[in-house]
Amino acid sequence: MERLINELKKSEYCVVFTGAGVSTLSGIQDFRGENGLYKSADAEKIFDIDYFRKDPLFYYQSSKDLIYNLKKREPSIVHTELARLEKMGIVKSVITQNIDYLHQRGGSENVIEVHGSPSVHRCLTCGRKMEYDKVCAIVEKGKYPVCPDCGGIVKPEITFFGEMLPAGALEKAVNEAVKADLMIILGSTLAVQPAASFPVYTVNSGGTLVIVNNMETPLDSYASLKYTDLEEVFRYISENL
Repeated sequence: MERLINELKKSEYCVVFTGAGVSTLSGIQDFRGENGLYKSADAEKIFDIDYFRKDPLFYYQSSKDLIYNLKKREPSIVHTELARLEKMGIVKSVITQNIDYLHQRGGSENVIEVHGSPSVHRCLTCGRKMEYDKVCAIVEKGKYPVCPDCGGIVKPEITFFGEMLPAGALEKAVNEAVKADLMIILGSTLAVQPAASFPVYTVNSGGTLVIVNNMETPLDSYASLKYTDLEEVFRYISENL
């Protein structure tokens, strides 16, 4: 791990890319791990836009613990250490696939959410916005939100399967990946495109990859360093940098 500390110290533009594995330390279920969300029956329907339009209650009930109980979750050592490294000027940005807002709650400021965010919900019919806290209160009662103006279905600004990723976030993420001389990949199996291709931009630009994930990824052979235990790595960073 001394080599990781050295890579961080010498890096001029370090970018971090995070997946669902980062949030498991905060008690949030991941997607493709051993006990991941996608191991359960009908899980693929949760974030399917066509199914959402047919049965929005299924999404809201299935994602209640993942998305609508976030006030009960606390940022982990990974989130807080990334924020500290940003304040030190080492980490320039965090690109995340996550939709749990824990990077921001942990103190990170330059966060690029490539799969959108539940902080805003919007009516699919008229576009009216609904606040996250108001949606949480409705979901807590076992119901789903409808637009008070037109009665339309209200959806979080999260990218579902069948939708395009937010263009602005995607462009920012690619630009950051190209500039990075060091990209640290945390808690992602790098299985979902196009987000999983961001590290390739870094490699093609001559940058170094470091991967911390407890499963194999398609880019392991490109990584200069590979670790499996997120908490162990970040405890070491907190004590030595």
